[in-house]
Amino acid sequence: MPTYQAPVADTLFLLNDVFQWNRYSNLPGFGDTTPDIVEAILQEGARLCEEVLQPLNITGDKEGCVRHADGGVTTPKGFKEAYKAYVDGGWIGLAATADHGGQGLPYTLAALINQYSASANMAFTMYPGLTQSAIAAITEHASDALKSIYLPRMIAGVWTGTMNLTEPHCGTDLGLLKTRAVPAADGSYAITGQKIFISAGEHDLAENIVHLVLARIEGAPAGTRGISLFIVPKFLPNADGTPGARNAASCGSIEHKMGIHANSTCVMNFDGAKGFLIGEANRGLNAMFVMMNEARLGVAIQGLAISDVAYQNAVAYARDRLQGRALTGPKSPEKPADSLLVHPDIRRMLMEIRAFNEAASALTIWSCLHADMSRRSPDEKERQKSDDLLGLMTPVMKGVFTDRGFDNAVKAQQVFGGHGYIAEWGMEQFVRDARIAMIYEGANGIQALDLVGRKLRKDGGRALTAFFAETQAFIKENGANAEMTPYLKGLQAGLGDLQKATMWFMQNAMAKPDNAGAGSYDYMHLFGLTALGYMWCRIARAAMEKKSADASAAAAMDAKLTLGRFFMERMMPETSAHLARIQTGADTMMSLPAEMF
Repeated sequence: MPTYQAPVADTLFLLNDVFQWNRYSNLPGFGDTTPDIVEAILQEGARLCEEVLQPLNITGDKEGCVRHADGGVTTPKGFKEAYKAYVDGGWIGLAATADHGGQGLPYTLAALINQYSASANMAFTMYPGLTQSAIAAITEHASDALKSIYLPRMIAGVWTGTMNLTEPHCGTDLGLLKTRAVPAADGSYAITGQKIFISAGEHDLAENIVHLVLARIEGAPAGTRGISLFIVPKFLPNADGTPGARNAASCGSIEHKMGIHANSTCVMNFDGAKGFLIGEANRGLNAMFVMMNEARLGVAIQGLAISDVAYQNAVAYARDRLQGRALTGPKSPEKPADSLLVHPDIRRMLMEIRAFNEAASALTIWSCLHADMSRRSPDEKERQKSDDLLGLMTPVMKGVFTDRGFDNAVKAQQVFGGHGYIAEWGMEQFVRDARIAMIYEGANGIQALDLVGRKLRKDGGRALTAFFAETQAFIKENGANAEMTPYLKGLQAGLGDLQKATMWFMQNAMAKPDNAGAGSYDYMHLFGLTALGYMWCRIARAAMEKKSADASAAAAMDAKLTLGRFFMERMMPETSAHLARIQTGADTMMSLPAEMF
């Protein structure tokens, strides 16, 4: 049976030593989060994830969700009790506005708890996770009247939220959606249509489910310019806010999926269901993008979360499993064989996973801190810069973290050999669960196109310029430190490859857009490696400082420094391969006739 231990000590090192958490104490919500308070929050969240959520992961996967004849859905045994514990702990409203019952704490802390939760039980985490994303969209775009009804109950967790975009004929191309909205005399709308792949669309965890639904108002323009966003509750609220009459929104079926079996992925039917407009008519995507961007960061974190729990179990197995002898001679001559950890290829896989995990954890915190600054900083320029960088990094993190997360789950499974293919060890579930993160909230190829087609040139390339400047400034600032040379050398090479790739697009993609499409996926991963390399340099500098100041931390800091060098020597050079592929252009890729595929 798999196990999980939340990496609280590593998280605290990143928060306190790498990113100096106390520097943000002037921002709203940060003032009371002293290092002791932050540690207490993380420890309590870790306890919930380790003791309550993780034991339900395999059992929930085996049992799955059950749809009944009346359209209701039962979640696996133990999920209702686990959800109650999650709600009672106030975890859903950790970063939500205090105006409607939230705790108003930094988004960064909520994201870290979601990381622990997804490692422990990814399918469970999707229920409160989607609710948090829905809360963000309602907070930013809904009327005060709608906020007063829905936010307090969603923040408290007694109501949950969903996101309804996809239709049978319409995935990424939302301009094709057919769900329609007909205005009613009371100011509401009658919503009719079918949505598919709706995570947490129906369940028995909460007394009401609040669907955020994209639909087209009668007479609206065609394409994405005519899409509006609506709140469509499962039960229409009474005047006192309690659930009232059942709305005409129902679960038609549960999808039979490869993984995340314990999350009810539904086909949702809306048959004239009463809905309430969020924001302006025909500008629904603007409102939904708030939810989508939060969800994309959440999915990126899922990729990291699965990579982390898979790594932990693979390491435990490699330590205990005796198999073969070291190439340099027996390391445990008193035993019939040495542990798997003596074999270089086992170490290669494990170190590749961990080197990613530590840098990705840092990049998660770096990005979430920018999310907090974009909302909380009193400095308009700082808010803008943080918003720019967050927008730039969201497709990179979503695509790279989930691709690597799946690859790392497979590597961890490989460490187990044949046992990794057997269900009782839990590794095959990690592989199955990780696979969806590469697809939902915008398939990773779409993330790459978004990065190259929109984010690079947005505002005249302002965000990209800021990232280049920050990274180059760090290299210059630390260039005189000889200990940093092995790390900075790799970062400088990766940054150079990223800049060359960017320039190549500028010179070759405007006149021939297929060049951008053909190179976008490699560019996304090149960017991701560079960003992870930047994080490793920041980790290395902090590790050197901590090792010098605290002799008791020397062993742990030496391990980080070794992992950082491994990343620079064995993983960072991949940037040159990505650059070479980008520079080949699209000619060969687009020349094969369709009928020859």
